[in-house]
Amino acid sequence: MPTKRLNGSQMVIEALRLEGVRVIFGYPGGAVLNVYDEIYKQDYFKHILTRHEQGAVHAADGYARASGEVGVAIITSGPGFTNAVTGIATAYTDSIPLVVISGQVPVGQIGTDAFQEIDAVGISRPCTKHNFLVKNISELPKILKEAFYIAKSGRPGPVLVDLPKDISATYGDFDYPKEVSLRTYKPTTKGNSRQIKKVIQVIENAKKPLFYIGGGAVISGSAGIIAKLIEKTQIPVVETLMARGILPDGHSCLLGMVGMHGSYAANMAMYECDLLICLGARFDDRVTGKVSEFAKYAKIIHIDIDPSSIGKIIDVNFPIVGDLKSVCEDLFEFIGDYDDSNIKEWRQHLIKYMTLHPINYKDSEEILKPQWVIEKIGEILGKEALIVTDVGQHQMWAAQFYPFSFPRQFITSGGLGTMGFGLPASMGAKLAKGDKIVVNITGDGSILMNIQELMTCVEEKIPLINVILNNNYLGMVRQWQSFFYESRFSHTDLSLQPDFVKLIEAFGGKGYRVDSKEGFEEAFNDAIKSNRVCMLDVVIDRMEHVLPMVPGGAALNKMILE
Repeated sequence: MPTKRLNGSQMVIEALRLEGVRVIFGYPGGAVLNVYDEIYKQDYFKHILTRHEQGAVHAADGYARASGEVGVAIITSGPGFTNAVTGIATAYTDSIPLVVISGQVPVGQIGTDAFQEIDAVGISRPCTKHNFLVKNISELPKILKEAFYIAKSGRPGPVLVDLPKDISATYGDFDYPKEVSLRTYKPTTKGNSRQIKKVIQVIENAKKPLFYIGGGAVISGSAGIIAKLIEKTQIPVVETLMARGILPDGHSCLLGMVGMHGSYAANMAMYECDLLICLGARFDDRVTGKVSEFAKYAKIIHIDIDPSSIGKIIDVNFPIVGDLKSVCEDLFEFIGDYDDSNIKEWRQHLIKYMTLHPINYKDSEEILKPQWVIEKIGEILGKEALIVTDVGQHQMWAAQFYPFSFPRQFITSGGLGTMGFGLPASMGAKLAKGDKIVVNITGDGSILMNIQELMTCVEEKIPLINVILNNNYLGMVRQWQSFFYESRFSHTDLSLQPDFVKLIEAFGGKGYRVDSKEGFEEAFNDAIKSNRVCMLDVVIDRMEHVLPMVPGGAALNKMILE
């Protein structure tokens, strides 16, 4: 087969086609005009014009989280790139596979402070898995192939390809590699069998074992084998925020979410266990609390594909580097007939904790409680929905009260905690999973940060339901001020707000203002039927707190319960 002669922009389009990309998100500008001209001519994939570069990258991120595929965004140079950095960093912190293609000034102008020039490679180095500056057309095909390979292999993450404008117009041979072999990058996928067998003996001897499941279980597609492992052993389980849905709500072994706003039973189990089996989690500070008190009575097994995560924060006794799905399959095969009678007393002990302090709230007939709203959404939609959130109190209430039943059902910014993530990520999730109803649970602070993407939803006919839990506050910040700053609510009052109903109607969507249970149920069901981008402005109790809460830096057993 003869080698094709293509210019750099055509190479980008052809690479996206060969990688099976179906949807990309972007915003054009001078440095990527050549690429956009080729996008105009092609019919391989759908391009979604967002209204801001941050929205483009968050949308690609939401697409990747919902589908498990690599998300793609295209942006221009200078402010186009700097606008996108928050989205790139959000994906990096949560290990989401993205390929971001940014325009750059011509090679000869780099370093001259040319119009809309910025050092994209330098700026993005701390928040990308890898980045490339293309300096020669001959290297572009290989770079594009490596970008997709690096983004989705090992521990996934965002990869930047910075493409100078002159390279995008230069012709060269397009010889797209079929495979990638990088001398300095070879992720370990198979766990050490000797170490796995040693770990099995430790599990079998433990009296108080606990599975601690993180976002790596979602990323690696391990939910099925993990469920089998848990059914076989009956070992209790806690999930991180990023692992919600690995076990379905109500599973007999699931103690709930662990960490700062985790359940009493989950946090006490973490504090008291004698063996902690970590599956694809990274011991985030929101989970560990006071490090010296974290799982202080336990030996720790840590299974992760990223060797740099093991022992980074917490010392572990039994490290296993490998793909989580592969290692769990080996554990399941080698563990034999596990005798769960050893842990019967431990399980009963934890059930008492669940009964003593369940996750609950005091309902009211006078004013809507946010927890009730989320429970009602779960009652109406259940498995039919993907739930996306912004960051704040509403995020934690969603994690606590929605009945998640499968992995990738819950899409949220975990590590970076990015307000403004929800709306654009919802667009990406809906385009990835058109058969699901996508609900963005947001706050009156978060929704305004990328509100412009309502226009994208209207133009592209992307039906989303945005539920604003509106307490006229930066709620989570106000909660901290209540507990730790003697209720000095410094610049967290958002009483002056737009009319959200008129606002979404101005964009071309449908709005509802809700202040009662009957009103919410009626409006939400109407929004489902409307098949349009909708916004429910839900007036909730202004002073409601997210509980339980572990104060920052405290041990997990030091929870504020009321």
